[in-house]
Amino acid sequence: MARLPEPLRNDVRTLGALLGQILKEQAGTLTFERVEQVRSLAKRARSGEERAAETLAQTLADLPVGEALPVARAFSMFLTLVNIAETHHRVRSPVAGTESEGNCDSTFARLIKSGIDPEHLYDTVSQLKVELVFTAHPTQVVRRTLLKKYNDVATLLAERDAIPDPQDTHSVTNIEEALRREITTIWDTDEVMRNRPTPLDEVKGGLAVLEQVVWEALPAWVRRVDEALRVHTGRGLPLEASPVRFGSWMGGDRDGNPNVLPETTQQASWLGRWMAADLFIKEVDILRGELSSRSCSQELRELVGDTSEPYRELLRSVRERLQNTRAAMEALLESRQPPSGPTFQSARELRELLLLCYRSLCAVGQEVVARGRLLDTLRRLQCFGLTMVRVDIRQESTRHTDAIAAITQYLGLGNYAEWDELKRQEFLIQELNSKRPLIPWDMPCSPQVRDVIETFRVAKDIGPDALGAYIISMAREPSDVLAVELLQKAAGNQHPQRVVPLFETLDDLRGAGSTMRRLFSIPWYHARINGQQEIMIGYSDSAKDGGRLAANWELYKAQEDVVRACEEFRVHPTLFHGRGGTVARGGGPTHLAIQSQPPGSINASLRVTEQGEMIEAKFGNPRVAVRTLEMYTAATVDATLNPPRTPEAQWRERIEALAETACHHYRAVVRHEKRFVEYFRLATPELELGALNIGSRPARRRAGGGIETLRAIPWIFAWTQNRLCLPSWLGIGSALQEAVEQGHFDEMRSMYEQWPFFRSTMDLIEMVVAKADPEPSVFYDRGLVPEELRSFGDDLRERLRNTGRQVLAVTGHKKPLENYPEGRQGLDLRNPYMDPINMLQVELLRRVRATPEGKQPDHNVWEAFVVTVNGIAAGMRNTG
Repeated sequence: MARLPEPLRNDVRTLGALLGQILKEQAGTLTFERVEQVRSLAKRARSGEERAAETLAQTLADLPVGEALPVARAFSMFLTLVNIAETHHRVRSPVAGTESEGNCDSTFARLIKSGIDPEHLYDTVSQLKVELVFTAHPTQVVRRTLLKKYNDVATLLAERDAIPDPQDTHSVTNIEEALRREITTIWDTDEVMRNRPTPLDEVKGGLAVLEQVVWEALPAWVRRVDEALRVHTGRGLPLEASPVRFGSWMGGDRDGNPNVLPETTQQASWLGRWMAADLFIKEVDILRGELSSRSCSQELRELVGDTSEPYRELLRSVRERLQNTRAAMEALLESRQPPSGPTFQSARELRELLLLCYRSLCAVGQEVVARGRLLDTLRRLQCFGLTMVRVDIRQESTRHTDAIAAITQYLGLGNYAEWDELKRQEFLIQELNSKRPLIPWDMPCSPQVRDVIETFRVAKDIGPDALGAYIISMAREPSDVLAVELLQKAAGNQHPQRVVPLFETLDDLRGAGSTMRRLFSIPWYHARINGQQEIMIGYSDSAKDGGRLAANWELYKAQEDVVRACEEFRVHPTLFHGRGGTVARGGGPTHLAIQSQPPGSINASLRVTEQGEMIEAKFGNPRVAVRTLEMYTAATVDATLNPPRTPEAQWRERIEALAETACHHYRAVVRHEKRFVEYFRLATPELELGALNIGSRPARRRAGGGIETLRAIPWIFAWTQNRLCLPSWLGIGSALQEAVEQGHFDEMRSMYEQWPFFRSTMDLIEMVVAKADPEPSVFYDRGLVPEELRSFGDDLRERLRNTGRQVLAVTGHKKPLENYPEGRQGLDLRNPYMDPINMLQVELLRRVRATPEGKQPDHNVWEAFVVTVNGIAAGMRNTG
């Protein structure tokens, strides 16, 4: 195994030693010895000792459930501690050599050196609009209670780094004792989610990240951007600028989730307002303590009168209104009548009062005071407003079609659902231009239609400050967008949400540009958008439809086409990327992903989803959050001012052929191989994962069916558990091999060297090949798959190995992750600890599946299985 960097190695050694001590104390010496035996066998097996692998498998199979659970927990916990150490290592000071790519200072310097005018750079940064949208897809398998404790461990590691004298044994001992206390508590904390979270639980979880981490990180990040701008352009970030903001689908994403009701979205907005008021009350309290100055501007004096502490007097009334605002939200959440008293109706009202303080301090020569805590508060207000996030609403297009069909049938106009596209558009435009009400309040309808109509009525009441976009899943025609516009109008919404079509499948992506051109050609709609259009592209369903390579290329072409469509109609586009955590769902390093987008697709504006466990990975603690925010800022500015080159025509032909071949081989297995679904359900824990309490949304879009009804996330989650990671690479190796056999190797090498899109695609597949491991899936086949199906697994494993060979040939690397040694070292460290968990999971799945039909699995067996799911997710650092 490659040697880890010394600081990281030291952290892992410390945490591992403490875990060993705690195992002895909490679980007993016998358990500790069993864990050590398993660990030794796993390491020997990894080194190629065949007998050790057989002994390990038999040892784990023979474990009673009572022993299996603590063994699984021990390995799972070690992997979690390794993750904490690695994340901490990535955000150490620059001296530790971990902070380089995505740094604003170095990025701005490089851009100016390349010829970018400093004024142009300043304008771009000042106008930057990046929105990170938190979503609650069911991939977060770790309880929030434990996530908080993991952050505490990371904080203690940072405190240990900060000890000035490494020979200060007293300080080191105190930190290690604190670490020991935290790890002991973690060991004794229940890690199994006992109840399936509700949508409001997910809302609270997302808001907690903003409250506990991002709120603290934001001023530090803005100051980095401001300082870099001052150094390289001579001017700081304008007060009204907020390069990054936050949105949320939590409480608003009702696509396929019957648990998200109209009142859920209303309550989500109240929770956000409550939290914002509560946080700003605390900020104002601190400001009142700091701003004791007597001197103030005439403007402020006229407002507060003759008082010796003008700033405190103004902030006293601000605090009172914030308290009233918080009390009003609390009353609404508890179904009580809100108390009387002045409140803040908008962030603008609060901002005007804080800006008055800022101007006054600057006017009396105290700008240094104004640029302290008060400036941080203004920056927070600019980012979070008084709602914390703007909640998007998402619904599937056919639900709107059904709602309008119910209306037209009730009014005796016919069945809208049966009309062709032209007739639908004529009706929708006519009604959008009409002044009469469309929906009778007493119209009888199905519960599904009532839910759609009530959602629009609730959105009208929530107001524009707390709502973001209205996303239409499976959008295919202009009428899908116009239908939402009409339903907003029918609900009486005076501040309608912007409507965003989401193109997801390969066919929909291919038609995205055409759909937008037809939509822009409608005069009513072109006037409505006022030169601004957001378009969302979906990574998950497109990859599930045709495989990763075909999806990547169709996503690239779709972006090019919608950008061209927008240019033709003089519309400024904002592309909304529906990325997930894994490569199979569009995940990957942030800087690499943004830099590889088509030229012109990122024009100082970008929206991106941050899903499930990736929220924790990118915003797990303030230092990580600062780095994430800075990376998004630098990468978006870089992609705007220094876009990648337009690909050569022959490169487009080659990637088109590669994508077509890869899609053919992917679908030949996933769609057309009769044994595939049966093998998938036996060789992975797909069916069992559906029973875990890890998300409010069902795993399937509808009951029954094969993978076509399975959502993209559990589809990938299941393959991650057996470590085959099939959705991320299937079909790609065959496509590359055929291209090489046809004599295109040199051309692909040139594409890799000169085209960022192709290079990032190959690098991400190489990363997947490094993380995927064919050997663990052999355990699953032997323990769970009948003999007549095992040849299918052998074929898949050979396809994985071939993909590795072909990708390495294109990248020119001798082994996966050759250009990312720390990633390779981390995998080498984890593998011997994941192998036993995989073996245990196979044995536990065998026992679960042996449960008689109609009976519940043994409670202890099921608990141990859940622990293995958590452990493998920790080791892979991905779920779905």
